[in-house]
Amino acid sequence: MASIFSKIIAGEIPCHKIAETDQYFAFLDVFPCATGHTLVVPKQEIDYLFDLNDELYAGLMAFAKQIEPAIRQAVPCKRVGVAVIGLEVPHAHIHLIPMNSMSDMNFNNKLKLSQEELAETAAKIRSFLQ
Repeated sequence: MASIFSKIIAGEIPCHKIAETDQYFAFLDVFPCATGHTLVVPKQEIDYLFDLNDELYAGLMAFAKQIEPAIRQAVPCKRVGVAVIGLEVPHAHIHLIPMNSMSDMNFNNKLKLSQEELAETAAKIRSFLQ
């Protein structure tokens, strides 16, 4: 059975897409730790990040690195944190989270943003992509 991320990539479930290539996909987390919290995934459904082959892993990190400056410009912050966490979705993914303090990466305190706020944030991040 396809993971929820595979369904998002296929367009079966709507998302607030940030960027896409032939191998990678980035979209806003709908239960963010902070405004601008973005998930970056390979399109190929592989459960565990460290099971990716070296080329796919390096490409995923390079893709995330291209998105980070746009997040930082769209959501002013001191840094964009990177986290690999979560067992609930069997699809390798990394979190890019705008941070002004360590508490901004607290996965136990999620924001409740409207679809309009998420759409606005996604559009703003996309406007800064190179």
